[in-house]
Amino acid sequence: MNTQPIFIQVGDLAEGFAPDSHILPAVSDFAGQTLRLHFADGSVIEHVFETASDLNWTVVAGAEAGQSGVDSYRATSVREGIYFIDFIKQSARATTVSLVIDNKRGLFTAVIGTLPSEAETRLDAFSRVEQGLELTAVKAVFAHGTINRPVTLGEELHQPTRELIGLRNLYTYSPTERYEHIYLNENFYAWQCLDGVEKGLADVDRCHYIKIDSNLYLFVWREKIIPTLGVVMIDLDRLKTDGKIFGYQGNNFNELSNFPVGALAEVLNTTRYPQD
Repeated sequence: MNTQPIFIQVGDLAEGFAPDSHILPAVSDFAGQTLRLHFADGSVIEHVFETASDLNWTVVAGAEAGQSGVDSYRATSVREGIYFIDFIKQSARATTVSLVIDNKRGLFTAVIGTLPSEAETRLDAFSRVEQGLELTAVKAVFAHGTINRPVTLGEELHQPTRELIGLRNLYTYSPTERYEHIYLNENFYAWQCLDGVEKGLADVDRCHYIKIDSNLYLFVWREKIIPTLGVVMIDLDRLKTDGKIFGYQGNNFNELSNFPVGALAEVLNTTRYPQD
């Protein structure tokens, strides 16, 4: 007899992904460095990497000038000269910051993700539709800019892309965890768990695609059932991914789970629709 698959909390997902996972090793390349990130809107945030795992940040210019914080970060490099840096922003509620540092072009992309409150999470899908809200209550803000220099007029920054649309990919996160992704259109992708703690589960969720380099993408998804934010780099040359999944540890909305993920990737097929 078939059993009904059950959606699990992100904390439980982290435990399933952890053993023998294909995450990249953390790098210490930023230890002792200072990066000034110049945003396209004129804001400037300085990041001082005190060690391989601790940083200080200060808003130097912009609407939030003067704000600062001390956080622990993880940095990896999915491709030479391009880094993924991620940390929980302790000064804000249920918020993480993910940075793509592109030293090859002197560019960066920032993703500021925030989980919904308990009240927002418990608002049902029909009520969200009635109120004109997105089905997911997970928030993600994207910002782009340059590193250690102001953005120049007309400069080409990291941009949204359609290049992943139509791909059907297989991701193996560990010997026990396998997922399939189908990138449907600019706003949505479909996923299903083939093996692992979510085996049998599937859904269609909100997503975003940013092109970082040739065959290298930042992929972000926001789930609507269990509050979940995924931020990963997809390298289709190396057939490798690395990033993180962010959510609540359990049902009490007081404890966060922000854990690294990485997968071996395989392109299963590509769908190309006839043009009008």
